[in-house]
Amino acid sequence: MNQPARQRRRTKAATIADVAGLAGVSPMTVSRVVNDEPGVRPETREKVNAAIAALNYLPHPSVRREPDSETIRIGMVFNDPSVGYLNDFMIGLLSKAGLRHVQLDVQRCEQREDEEDMVRAMIAGGAHGLILPPPFCDSEPLLQRLAAHKVLAVAVSSGRPSALASAIGIDDQRAAYEMTRHLLSLGHQRLGFILGDRHQHCSERRLAGLRSALRDAGLDPAQAAQLAQGDFSYRSGLDAAEQLLAGADRPTAIFASNDDMAAATVAIAHRMGLDVPSDLAVVGFDDAPLATTIWPELTTVRQPVTKMAGAAVELLVRHIRARRAGKPLPCEHVLMPFELVRRQSDAAPRSRPPLRLGAVA
Repeated sequence: MNQPARQRRRTKAATIADVAGLAGVSPMTVSRVVNDEPGVRPETREKVNAAIAALNYLPHPSVRREPDSETIRIGMVFNDPSVGYLNDFMIGLLSKAGLRHVQLDVQRCEQREDEEDMVRAMIAGGAHGLILPPPFCDSEPLLQRLAAHKVLAVAVSSGRPSALASAIGIDDQRAAYEMTRHLLSLGHQRLGFILGDRHQHCSERRLAGLRSALRDAGLDPAQAAQLAQGDFSYRSGLDAAEQLLAGADRPTAIFASNDDMAAATVAIAHRMGLDVPSDLAVVGFDDAPLATTIWPELTTVRQPVTKMAGAAVELLVRHIRARRAGKPLPCEHVLMPFELVRRQSDAAPRSRPPLRLGAVA
C-alpha cells in the first residue's frame, strides 16, 4: 500500500462517500453492496469491495443489525432528474445511517403515478417515517395518505411546505431575488429564466423571486424577462436555452432554476458560437458538483443539500422517538442558509455598464 493511503487511514476514518468516489459509483450503490442487496452488477460489486478494502472502510454495525424493539425504520422515495442533487442528497442521508437503532430503506419510484403503491409497500414493511425529496415533497395527496396512516414525514426542498409534515429547505424566493439583483447590478436588463418542474413549488418560488427583484429595480417583469419551461433535467435545459437564444432580441443573461439546466445553457451558447460570459452570462441554482466540472464554472446559488438531507434524518428520528414516548411534537418547518457563489460564468454585458442598486431590504 502506498504512503498516502497509509497516511489517510491513520488520520481519518474512511466514509461511504470516500468509497463511492474511489469506486466511481454513487453512495447508494455502496450501501447496497455493504448490505448485500440484489440489483448490483458483479463487476460493480467487485469495484466497490476493492475500494472498501483499499480504504479499510468499516460500516457502522447498525447497518447490519437485525431489527429490534428500538429500531426506527426510515424510508426515502426518490426520482429526481438532477443526478447532482440526488448524489448530494444520498451522501447526507447515508451519513446518518450510523445513528443508533436507525435503518434506512431507499427506493426508486420511476413514475409519479406509482408513488402511492411505493409508499403503501413501505408502510406495510414497517416504515415509521418517510423522507420526501423533490418531487414527492410537494405531493399533497401523498402527504394526506401518510397523515391518514399516522406515518411521520419530512419534506425536503419544498417551496411551499405543507401543514401535514415537517419540512427542511431554503428560502427559494429570497435566493432567486438575490441572484437576479446580482445580474441587474452587472448591467443586465434583458434576462432569460428557465423554470423547473411545473409540479414543484420551489420552481414557482424562484420565479417569484426573479419578478420581485425586477419590480424593485423599476423594470416590468413581462418586458425584462423571457421565460422558458424546463423540468430540472439537462435535456430540458437544452431545449429551453435554444428557445431563449433563437430570437434577435435574445437575453444578455440566463438564470436557470438549477445547475443541470444552466450547464445545458452553456453548451447551447458554445454551440452557437457565443462566449460565456462575454456574450451571455449564465447562472444556476443548487451548486451541484456539475457547477465546477464545466467551463466556465457556474455562478450559482448554493443550497446545502447534503446538510438538509442529514438534518431531515435527525428531525424525523426525534419526532418518532417523541411519539413513542407519548409526547408527539408539532410539525417543524426549518429554513437553512443559502449562499450566492460567484465563479466565471457571469460578467457585465458588452454594451451596458453595471447598474448601482440600493441595499437589499
